Amino acid sequence: MLEASNNKELPAIPSKRYFTIGEVSNLCGVKAHVLRYWEQEFPNLKPMKRRGNRRYYQRDDVLLIRQIRSLLHEQGYTINGARQKLSGVEADDDSAKANQLSRQLITELEEILRVLKS
Repeated sequence: MLEASNNKELPAIPSKRYFTIGEVSNLCGVKAHVLRYWEQEFPNLKPMKRRGNRRYYQRDDVLLIRQIRSLLHEQGYTINGARQKLSGVEADDDSAKANQLSRQLITELEEILRVLKS
């Protein structure tokens, strides 16, 4: 399992449209039962559900889960505190997503450059 204190060690998010709960679990360093619990606690975390109640997360959901994980595990917020922080930071939400996407893009471009050089 990944260190809870270091979000930088999380893998890059692949360019897919939908992710299963197992994939999100690996991408965010959080177990599947914790993701299901967070769905109950955070109203803005709503993955699509299809046949048999299978969950399908989108990129925004994965970014939100990483943000929740950071608030709870790294910054020491409680569930209530993290919920309030997320609801009050909707304006900053776009900039946080943009920052995370730009960091991921830089990582992916560096990886492509490394492959091209070899």
